[in-house]
Amino acid sequence: MKVLVIGGGAREHALCRSLSLDPDVTALYCAPGNAGIAEVAELRSVDALDGAAVAALAADLGAGLVVVGPEAPLVAGVADAVRARGIPVFGPSAQAARLEGSKAFAKDVMAAAGVPTARSYVCTTAEEIDAALDAFGAPYVVKDDGLAAGKGVVVTEDAAVARAHALACGQTVIEEFLDGPEVSLFAITDGESVVPLQPAQDFKRALDGDAGPNTGGMGAYSPLPWADPQLVDEVLATVLQPTVDELRRRGTPFSGLLYAGLAITSRGVRVIEFNARFGDPETQVVLARLKTPLAGLLHAAATGTLAAVPPLRWSDGAAVTVVIASHNYPGTPRTGDPIEGLAAVAEQDGPKAYVLHAGTAQDASGAVLSAGGRVLSVTATGADLTAARDRAYRAVGRISLDGSQHRTDIARQAAADADREANAGAQA
Repeated sequence: MKVLVIGGGAREHALCRSLSLDPDVTALYCAPGNAGIAEVAELRSVDALDGAAVAALAADLGAGLVVVGPEAPLVAGVADAVRARGIPVFGPSAQAARLEGSKAFAKDVMAAAGVPTARSYVCTTAEEIDAALDAFGAPYVVKDDGLAAGKGVVVTEDAAVARAHALACGQTVIEEFLDGPEVSLFAITDGESVVPLQPAQDFKRALDGDAGPNTGGMGAYSPLPWADPQLVDEVLATVLQPTVDELRRRGTPFSGLLYAGLAITSRGVRVIEFNARFGDPETQVVLARLKTPLAGLLHAAATGTLAAVPPLRWSDGAAVTVVIASHNYPGTPRTGDPIEGLAAVAEQDGPKAYVLHAGTAQDASGAVLSAGGRVLSVTATGADLTAARDRAYRAVGRISLDGSQHRTDIARQAAADADREANAGAQA
């Protein structure tokens, strides 16, 4: 099977890496890709938001499967254009992708489907904003209704900051604060059947100890040793399947990757948000543990045959991803700085630790330079979280990028808790 992946970030690098290891993939292309993806896939130039151009490229390549990675092309209808050419595509239609493209639409779907989520108000005026902020009180949760590249959410104790963000959004969703740890759960769906993947946890704040501003994600780990073993089954029954069923009932079936961002609150599981594609950086750790070949799974979702797919197979170990970001991220990042040490990671840590490129580019000499806010995702696997975490941070230490930043506490608490429980069990 020839596969074309649309996008050029760490998520697409993780997808391409997994697809490149699939024996059923005879040719792998990525458009536009990045410097790291070029090592596992043949790059092509395309405007990822131009559905006609993407469909034409897929047809020219003879692709048997197109995987649309980022959210913006999905909301723009790229998957629709590819489907119209008769080419299987993994990714929802523009109408179904509104589940991510509009927070207000997602809330309406959840209400109709009986999905547990935070109480909220959709606001368009200053008066509505003030009333909603007063109704919920601090901490304030304010979300841009539209796409915001992972930076449209403000959680703050400061009413003035919350109000300013809401006013800048145009239409905004203001909701109650949800207590408890957060979990990311992906599910593959063909619009009827739903196959959940393994849960992960990401770290949104820029700094250690969950301090600093929200980001697109500074790291992730999987599995979650502290989570209820029944969590995935519960979320499938109360969140994922009802949402897919409701969208099909509305005549806009959702086919592709449904991402549920969850809060495990004192009142039970609540949905924080839905995404219509693989999330970054959780994709890196989830795919690192998936043993089932990826291409067949995605193709089954794209062709409506997911019910025939055997149960997924997973590694028994753990995976940890640490994001290396540019100077000043998540503000305006500094770009154009050379990145050194990538070869050392491949030589000394591979294949159990590897680097996935996000915001990178190559100059005329072939040197890899920073070209965005989140530059690299260093992903490692191990027998348990401690082993995976140690391996990931050793690899991070081999990389040099002037002015870069990364969190030092990714998976630290979960690993320590798991080790303590294992030691207690051994002594019992």
